[in-house]
Amino acid sequence: MTANNDDFYLSKSEPNKSCLLALKTIILNQGEEVSETKKYGMPCFCYRNKMFCYLWVDKKTDEPYILFVEGNHLEHPLLEGGSRSRMKILRIEAADDLPLELINELLALALGLYRSGKIKTK
Repeated sequence: MTANNDDFYLSKSEPNKSCLLALKTIILNQGEEVSETKKYGMPCFCYRNKMFCYLWVDKKTDEPYILFVEGNHLEHPLLEGGSRSRMKILRIEAADDLPLELINELLALALGLYRSGKIKTK
């Protein structure tokens, strides 16, 4: 991880800063093959160097969210596709307790796409 990634988190005000840092830890704890980099100015998380999710803050609502790159393969009522054809997001209420079970469930589903070979990593 680079100092530039830290800058993203540290530039946010509370409660978003703590929320995003907690999400980062949760994502990185999904396995040794999950790593963090920075793409398009956002923290990007990869599985075997293939992008699988991002963290970002909605400019209009100031809500943090997890963006799942292959969200079109994921079905969950709390995932929003919006106008995106490939990606879906999970909005997070930063001031509330994180819905850990939901977050871990969706991360496992997303990573399962790569681990199963449905989404190629090479």
